[in-house]
Amino acid sequence: MSVQTYPEPTVGALIYNPEGQIFIMKSHKWGHQYALPGGHIEIGETMAQALIREVKEETNLNIFDIQFVSFFEVIFDPAFWEKKHFIFFDFVCKTNDSDVVLNDEAQSYEWVAPEDVFTYPLESNTRKFIMNYFSK
Repeated sequence: MSVQTYPEPTVGALIYNPEGQIFIMKSHKWGHQYALPGGHIEIGETMAQALIREVKEETNLNIFDIQFVSFFEVIFDPAFWEKKHFIFFDFVCKTNDSDVVLNDEAQSYEWVAPEDVFTYPLESNTRKFIMNYFSK
């Protein structure tokens, strides 16, 4: 593992399906807790392009109606599998797809009713983002 020189800008997606459920996935990168799909922004890529790419890579879902919600900083979160300084840019979006194919970053997933999401073991940054989003 190389030493990080600068904070890493990343995107995350709170995805709604046509039934109004939201997508969460269990990831070994976050201590086997549930998180949202997303990842780093590549050079020359907009945040929306990164979000579309990362969601497709991690879940096989196509997303649309992408809306920016918030950003926050996470510095060396002990729950993450590597020592990283992130700047998270979080979005809400929709999908009409139902054929989820996970890559190796997630071990399982759930589509959950928004009122039930906090009954799942969410990693703390995901919990914070969803709580802030629902409170608006």
